[in-house]
Amino acid sequence: MRKAKELLINFIRGFCMALADSVPGVSGGTIAFLLGFYDRFIGSLDDLFHGKGPARVAALSFLVKLAFGWIVGFGLSAAALTSFFDSHIYEVSSLFMGFIVFAIPIVALEEKRVLKGRARNLAFAVLGAAFVVAVALLNPTAGTGISVGVEHLDLGLAAYVFFAAMVAITAMVLPGISGSTLLLIFGLYVPVMGAVRAVMGLDMAYLPVLLVFAAGVATGVLVFVRLIRRCLERFRSQTVYAVLGMMAGSLYSIAQGPLTLAVPQPAMELTTFSPLFFAAGGLVVGGLQLLRRRLEDPADAAGAAPETKSPACEPNRQPDLP
Repeated sequence: MRKAKELLINFIRGFCMALADSVPGVSGGTIAFLLGFYDRFIGSLDDLFHGKGPARVAALSFLVKLAFGWIVGFGLSAAALTSFFDSHIYEVSSLFMGFIVFAIPIVALEEKRVLKGRARNLAFAVLGAAFVVAVALLNPTAGTGISVGVEHLDLGLAAYVFFAAMVAITAMVLPGISGSTLLLIFGLYVPVMGAVRAVMGLDMAYLPVLLVFAAGVATGVLVFVRLIRRCLERFRSQTVYAVLGMMAGSLYSIAQGPLTLAVPQPAMELTTFSPLFFAAGGLVVGGLQLLRRRLEDPADAAGAAPETKSPACEPNRQPDLP
């Protein structure tokens, strides 16, 4: 019974992450933070590549369960939701804004132990916000509808896709930075989503580009996740401040989101902002918090479950900092 419950919990977690990862402006890492398993997620990714024995087995078990939900969620998004985003971009952008605005105080409250009395680390929040805004400002394809053709994969294009995937996965695991937005900057968001839809329709002509993309993702995890884990362990206050800054900075990226569509639309303004969908974004955050409480396993929360023995994998671990 417990194994079935754990499978359901991690399926829902992965499903929610995928819905966020598949659209520009929102990060799956933000979802992991809100649902209380971000530390465990990062620790498991690191243990999968660098762990030994039981730690690696536990990490693989957790990530496979999470990946099951992620694949279903991403497939659903690629098959159906992207067309909805194109036709209702301002409503969706308003919803994402509400999601971020209401999520920031929740993350701050949950991490108050490492934030309180460390106002000097606000500089990291400023840097985090500035970084995300800079990523949006430096997008050379915004408003052009430009994308990269992946129908015929050659060595140069394969290297480009590999590098873009490696960078995007780093963003996807960081709260506040959208990996999909970075794919848009590389001109690969529409082609990759199209390739996913094609392969789901049994058109294997696009399989090579997806395999190259997957290899880039694996390399990005191998290279960058350990750094993120170390930052959470040793510099948690600074890291959380930076995360909050990146979440705040993503509001600008979301407002610019319409410019990145295949058929670009004007950036969101007050006249196209939807208060109703903004409020709905807040309700989504509240719903995720209720879902978290319903799904939380007391043994996992206590750090007693076999998969959470690694300190960095414990949910919301708060190491003492000077």
